Amino acid sequence: MTELRRLTQEWIDSDPDQRTREELSRLLSSNDLDELEDRMSSTLTFGTAGIRGVVEAGANRMNRAVVIRTTAGLAAHLLALTDTNERLVVIGRDARPSSEPFMTDAIGVLLAAGFRVRYFAAPTPTPLVAYAGLTMGACSSIVITASHNPPADNGYKVYDETGIQIISPTDSLIAEQVSLVGAANRIPRAADPFGHPESSAIGKDLFEDYLHDLSRSLPEVAGDRSLSIVYTAMHGVGGAFTTEALRRFGFTSVKPVARQFAPDGLFPTLSFPNPEEPGALDLAHELAEATDADLVLANDPDADRIGVSVPDPGGVWRPLTGNQVGCLLAEFLLSNADHPSGHTVINSIVSSPLLAKIAAAHGATTDRTLTGFKWIWNAALDLEEVGAGTLALGYEEALGYSVGTTVRDKDGISAALAFSLMAADAMANGQTVLDLLGNLHRKYGVAVSHQVSIRMEGTDGPELIEAAMTALRNGPPNVIAGRPVVAVTDFRENAADRPRYLPATNLIELDLGSAGRALARPSGTEPKLKIYVDLNEPFPESGDWMGAQAALVSEANDTGEALASWMRDAIER
Repeated sequence: MTELRRLTQEWIDSDPDQRTREELSRLLSSNDLDELEDRMSSTLTFGTAGIRGVVEAGANRMNRAVVIRTTAGLAAHLLALTDTNERLVVIGRDARPSSEPFMTDAIGVLLAAGFRVRYFAAPTPTPLVAYAGLTMGACSSIVITASHNPPADNGYKVYDETGIQIISPTDSLIAEQVSLVGAANRIPRAADPFGHPESSAIGKDLFEDYLHDLSRSLPEVAGDRSLSIVYTAMHGVGGAFTTEALRRFGFTSVKPVARQFAPDGLFPTLSFPNPEEPGALDLAHELAEATDADLVLANDPDADRIGVSVPDPGGVWRPLTGNQVGCLLAEFLLSNADHPSGHTVINSIVSSPLLAKIAAAHGATTDRTLTGFKWIWNAALDLEEVGAGTLALGYEEALGYSVGTTVRDKDGISAALAFSLMAADAMANGQTVLDLLGNLHRKYGVAVSHQVSIRMEGTDGPELIEAAMTALRNGPPNVIAGRPVVAVTDFRENAADRPRYLPATNLIELDLGSAGRALARPSGTEPKLKIYVDLNEPFPESGDWMGAQAALVSEANDTGEALASWMRDAIER
């Protein structure tokens, strides 16, 4: 362990932050080698959403030293690509306690490296930072955010000159530059980042421009704008922006969840500020029930996702799945497009295959990509270049949606607007969102998607996850929960035969024939293995699609649990 102690001391000596120096020194003095191994044996690397981790001392954590070194590496990468006149970087942050100091350090490094910087002075939705970078012609944009992760986390998300999150090989090239920058306390930083002549705050007019551009991507439907909406920002940064956007588009009956409206990176009413988590929408549902609302909308903390709940026939508030929201939006947007054949709809490979049926019915082009909007938007641009049309909707099942072409990333503000317009249009025609979902199943068949996760915490977690994937790859089961496996696709293989937005990845698809499919992959942001099951069947003759859907979800859960059990057993074999 001599080498571990040496590396730790070197990190301490190079850390510009006294608090994290002392934190790591205490671990070194107490000889807590297991914790030091976890913090120092590796470094955070760019994944699905940049880098993300717990805010603590050490190379494998989020802290000022890591942010400074990462920004210096990014700057070195950009300097090799850009001319002097193109050296503009846009940067914003969420409301987590560490986000402002991290942004300050990043701006300081960029200015010292010769870049101009436009920054958001207050906590700002991630999609607005992406929009600003695209419309201002920035060579890169940075968002300091951990999105919907727990309060202890933070992250660093990077966009390139196209306004899209970076993909390979850019992530590897940046990581290589980071490895060369040296000690964090020796990296030059501007002394007064916010008073520097080459840095300036972004004004409120940018949001006006965003709303103007967004209006061109949304259908012109009258609808019933008296629709009663309960909205929660989940202590994130979306509150003022999403409610104002709804107001501008005529929705005058929007009731915010007051206790969760103001930005607060400590998330006092939530242990896990993610609309997908059980219990996360409890306060919103309580307000919706008390006010007899028609719809619940929930942004995640950086407002790039949207969760939706609707009342069932018994008056109980039910969250819609990400796939239900995505397929409803696709049907709505394509049905109201002047020329649907001039549009594309794209989802991630682990999202519902139902999208392909919807696209075919409307004559639109569709495709699937790896998880992450960096892939969805690269696919959108590639398809547009070959004449397939412009993007109407990109979505992934984890509540991420990109409506139109205003933002080249998932955007919870525009998705909230699009869904509200759809619900208002339905109300004007005497229908509810559940009626629309029933119509969708009647037209395309009952389709459900269900996810099962296996958490594998600790330092051996990645090894266990890889062992489970290797077992599935080398000897997959012939039957899962009574359903025959008719084919297996390993997406680590034959990448050359697929588009660039579906490259080699650690994903395995089990084809269950006409019944559906199951997929398994490691999470890109959390220590867990994810299993996705999609099943479908014809619309029931009885017309009871809700009963058929519930039964099919139960079958999908059984299928997912059976595969999870098989993979757990495979690790032990």
